[in-house]
Amino acid sequence: MTYTTSGNGLGPFTFDIEKLSQCSFEVGPIRPPSEGGSHSLLLRATRNCSWNRCKFCYGMIYNREKFELRSVEDIKKDIDAVRAIADEIKAVSWKLGYGGEVKADVGIAMLRSDPRLRASQSFVLVFDWLHFGGSTVFLQDANTLIMPTHQLLQVVRYLKETFPAIERVTSYARAKTLAKKPLEELKELSSAGLSRLHVGLETGDDELLSYVDKGVTAAEHIDAGKKAKEAGFELSEYVMTDLGGRARWEQHARNTARVLNEINPDFIRLRPLAIGPGLPLYEDYTKGILQLSSPHERLREVKTLVENLHVTGRVCFDHFLNSWYRDSDRRYTLFKQDYNGYRFPEEKARVLQLIEEGLRIDESTHIHVKDLIGIAHL
Repeated sequence: MTYTTSGNGLGPFTFDIEKLSQCSFEVGPIRPPSEGGSHSLLLRATRNCSWNRCKFCYGMIYNREKFELRSVEDIKKDIDAVRAIADEIKAVSWKLGYGGEVKADVGIAMLRSDPRLRASQSFVLVFDWLHFGGSTVFLQDANTLIMPTHQLLQVVRYLKETFPAIERVTSYARAKTLAKKPLEELKELSSAGLSRLHVGLETGDDELLSYVDKGVTAAEHIDAGKKAKEAGFELSEYVMTDLGGRARWEQHARNTARVLNEINPDFIRLRPLAIGPGLPLYEDYTKGILQLSSPHERLREVKTLVENLHVTGRVCFDHFLNSWYRDSDRRYTLFKQDYNGYRFPEEKARVLQLIEEGLRIDESTHIHVKDLIGIAHL
């Protein structure tokens, strides 16, 4: 196919639309915000969740579908498809005079040449990934670390061999899986290039962990986190604000801080609870078993958590549900929502100051999670 560029004087170029249309790879339904906003390549190594019983999640994200391990051969084929798409995009860049750099104009020219590319998720993902540096990859779905270590090593090594410029390879990991994985195997994976793990702590309170059927204890969370750090991984731990509701907010905050202090992760990321129809926890809410906290009550919970944190990592509010409020016709967030958050202990006082400012703002202007039930569940 030949396309004549318009207005830049670079003349005609060609690319193989048939080749691009045949190149696709599998993509799962979820990734951490920090792996999407940073434009990571999404590469599916497993399907769905190996646990899939948590009361705040079950039935929504993975639609109660069976967990599956993908074969190394199939994952390598997907990596090859990514490479073929990337090569074609870079070839067009050279033909347009950009020297292989994936500028927006390259994508515009290709889409004008054949609008069908807009419908190709694989093309769009690879183009965006290259456009924003092509340096990070996220291995999906919910617990890639459960793969046999020798298989996951093959995947990571092949990925790094195929794309030597990759700087970070990331995955979700269940604490239970981390705790069971031998330390030497974890070190092998870290050395091979699996560099960051995202773990859903949710809470450090054993009563709450049992209530939401997390399938792990606070002690196992601590063991898993420490092993991940010792193995050389960069570690993100996720905390679910208001998971205990009004009845258990204080034990939730204090015990979560205790567990995090033991682990001392690189990142602590707050993910406020928001539930919708179809979730077991939503049923508890409708029956009055779980009473959701008000916006100010949630802030007081966060204040207790932060006051009791003695860590040397970063605390991040990189989710849109973290305390936002209205002022006239505009909406504001109380905390900055970048992926690096606030450095502790240096900025701990600043976070506490922001919480106090939020508590001084009339609670009626805060957006209540109840307004979002049935809309947001992440």
